[in-house]
Order: sequence, then C-alpha cells, then structure tokens
Amino acid sequence: MDEVFKALADPTRRALLDELHREDGQTLTALEERFAMSRFGVMKHLSVLADAGLVVTRKRGREKLHFLNPVPIRLVHDRWVSKYAEPWVAGLSDLKQRMEMAMTGPTTEKIFEIYIRTTPERLWEAITSETERAKFSFGNTVRSDWAVGSPITMANPSADAALGDGEILEIDPPRKLVQTLRALWSDEVRAVGFTRVTWEIEQVQDSCHLTVTHDQLPEGCNPEIFGGWPMILSGLKTWIETGDVLTTPGSIMYG
Repeated sequence: MDEVFKALADPTRRALLDELHREDGQTLTALEERFAMSRFGVMKHLSVLADAGLVVTRKRGREKLHFLNPVPIRLVHDRWVSKYAEPWVAGLSDLKQRMEMAMTGPTTEKIFEIYIRTTPERLWEAITSETERAKFSFGNTVRSDWAVGSPITMANPSADAALGDGEILEIDPPRKLVQTLRALWSDEVRAVGFTRVTWEIEQVQDSCHLTVTHDQLPEGCNPEIFGGWPMILSGLKTWIETGDVLTTPGSIMYG
C-alpha cells in the first residue's frame, strides 16, 4: 500500500498512468515523446510505478511494452474507501473506474497482476473450484473437467442461461491455465466472439504472484469483457487471505 500511495503522489507518474489509460501497451520511446523530460526521467518514473505494481512490462521482439495494471487501485479502494470522507472517496473511485475500464487502443491485450499470501496449490484450488469461484467472482461459478480440449462454462444462479463458455487450451497445475472465453451475458459482448485468458502462478517466498492476461481482444471491444478483473482479483486475494467475501455489485460479469 505504501508503494502505491508513493507512486500516485507524483503528478508525472499519474500522467504516465493516464497515458497508458489512453493507449495501453506503449514502448518507452512512445511514452518519452509525450513528456518534456529525459528518457532517463521517464524510465525512473516507470520504475517506481512498476515497483508499486501499477505498471507491468512484456517483451515483444526487441521492444518492451508497458501495460497499466489497475489491480492495486482496486485493492486500495476495497481496503480504505469506507474509512475516509466522501470527497476523498469520490476522487479515488473516479481514478479506480478510469483505470479499471481503460479503453482499448491499438493493443489487444490486458494484463493484471497481484500478490496473494498463499501456496500455488491453494490458489489453484480457488481458481478451479466451482463453488469457491463464486466467492470472488460476482457469484458466478465455473465448471470444467480441467483437461486440454475440455469445455469450460460459466453460470450464475440469477441467470437463466450460461453467461460464458470456452475451451481449455493449456493446463499445468498449479502453475498455468490457458482458456478461450466467449462472453454471453448480452448481445453486445456475445458479438465479440472468443478471446483468451491466461492464468499464471509463480511462488515468491510465502506468497504467489498471480498474472492474468486477457488477450485476443478486438480493438474497441466492450470493456465489460475485461473490466471486471481488478475486482475479481481483489476479491480472490481477500477470500484466500482472510476468508471474507467482498461486497461487490450484482452485475453479471466474467471471472
């Protein structure tokens, strides 16, 4: 939390997040062109944002792309939002929403990272359990026999039909799960067709580094398809670490 607050305290770093909100997956060169400072200065600010988990990077050939990770903002909101005065809450909520619902630009990939104090086996169990999934995913359950080529479906007690479906592409318990996803909860999201979701778990001392990559997203697609991930991952962390269920909106979104 301290690193997140420190990172957000600087206006240049907030401007960098706004720039990635405008267009995700930018190179250092592209970001440098938008700020009146040296390349080293931009790198230094990006390093602080990366240390706070607000920016993640991925290599693409010779380039390193920078992606906005809104999950830490969601965690701050979930932990502190009810404890402070309304003006502060309103400002934080606005920032949270802008980051969570970042509009798609030329990139077709969204990356979300979080650290959870648990074991890979326990985390894998929560992700693949039909009943546990509902604890942190808007009440939605998932069902599959978790084998390559097997179908995966999402349902909700309040819905008359399936809310999503897909296929298991790769599975390596308790480290990696790759699946396709077709959202079905509205005609607009159904029209997007199949996208891809990758869950990756890495043990880091007494915690797990969880990365969720949602890619193969068409440009300009409805942000409902990927906008729920920060809340889902915050709920997952809370459920595993404390056994509490976050009070989340009753909207039907994928998880």
